[in-house]
Amino acid sequence: MQKKTLAAPALFIGSAMALAITVATLSVSVPATAQEAKAEKCYGVAAAGKNDCKTATSSCAGTSKFDRQPDAFLMVPAGTCGKLAGGTVK
Repeated sequence: MQKKTLAAPALFIGSAMALAITVATLSVSVPATAQEAKAEKCYGVAAAGKNDCKTATSSCAGTSKFDRQPDAFLMVPAGTCGKLAGGTVK
């Protein structure tokens, strides 16, 4: 009787898939700061509870009290804020 082993091809395919996933993950770089991402703080456009960081009247992200709170901001791509109704970059 001839016995076929599938361990070697399966190991090769599994290794190739793992390598492809690793390369894909490493090739996607995420900027660490807003300046690297070319983003800006856009004030006055966040919905209640959807702001990105603390405000003068709120202690942390996601705590703005009402829609379009003037001191609450969202990070948006640079150049976008002026196109949003009520958006300012202060």
